[in-house]
Amino acid sequence: MPKTIPTDKARQGRRGWQVLVVLICALLLAVAAWFAVELYGKSIEPGADQPAATSQTN
Repeated sequence: MPKTIPTDKARQGRRGWQVLVVLICALLLAVAAWFAVELYGKSIEPGADQPAATSQTN
């Protein structure tokens, strides 16, 4: 006869808050990186007073 295992012991892993903390931290780091790239993009963007570079073809 096969051994009967209770359902709470047969699970692959526990429901823990550690995984949630890791996921939230990863999301916050992604948002911070996106914000930093946005700021960097605005700082290297050419101003409105500078004429746009145009290429002349003959």
